[in-house]
Amino acid sequence: MPNRTKPWFILKLPPAATNNGDNPSPTVFLTAEWRFLALLNFEIEPAILQPHIPTGTELDFWNGKALVSIVGFLFQNTRVRGISIPFHRHFEEVNLRFYVRRKTAEGWRRGVVFIRELVPRCAIAWTARTFYNEPYLALPMSHCIEKTTDSPEKIKSAAYFWRFKGKENFVRLTTRGAAQSLQEHSEAEFITEHYWGYTAQRDGSTLEYQVEHPRWRVWDAAAAELHCDIAGLYGEKFCPALQASPASAFLAEGSPVKVYAGVRLKS
Repeated sequence: MPNRTKPWFILKLPPAATNNGDNPSPTVFLTAEWRFLALLNFEIEPAILQPHIPTGTELDFWNGKALVSIVGFLFQNTRVRGISIPFHRHFEEVNLRFYVRRKTAEGWRRGVVFIRELVPRCAIAWTARTFYNEPYLALPMSHCIEKTTDSPEKIKSAAYFWRFKGKENFVRLTTRGAAQSLQEHSEAEFITEHYWGYTAQRDGSTLEYQVEHPRWRVWDAAAAELHCDIAGLYGEKFCPALQASPASAFLAEGSPVKVYAGVRLKS
């Protein structure tokens, strides 16, 4: 009988280096385009996030408030170590993340930590869980991007759907007005300008990786909605925050991105 606990192929990712983390790894392990990022942002009690903060980092606050974000977007033209994997180039992702920072010799590095990442590809989820301890889950997913008839560059709405325990879940955002450049010191800048990722490892150490992309233009949200099994996907403790109205919401246009190989931080 075939072993059905593993995907039909394994994405070979580079092993994590170990150093003091003060210099980013020069090795790019993933390139892609992230497009049409629907971001719904919620205030949350810092104590709820405390058990999830990787060693060596601390919460990054926006005007004294801790935030979590539901982010739905498209992965396009994905390549791992320069290789395009058949049937794994274009797919959706929906994640729940929060914001941390780490002090280094050159100053603060601002990053994100993921509570859960949803993708429709089993190989991606299995590899990320196995080699990087990233909290990926593979589920059936789809999306709907609605553009205006007068301008293909203007997005009217973006919606991302997934099925969990036999029920449809979704995040949906309708835009208002035209896309605008990020404003200095704005909440949208805080949310999008985190260029590092941090993941707690099984041995208690922390993996740090750099993400590189230009500044994005954003559309304000006229309406935003999250409909999902919060307790089943994220845990009961996230229900009060995610059942409330978002503190803010916007759509980012996205861009090509580079994700660098992870570095295991020394304790």
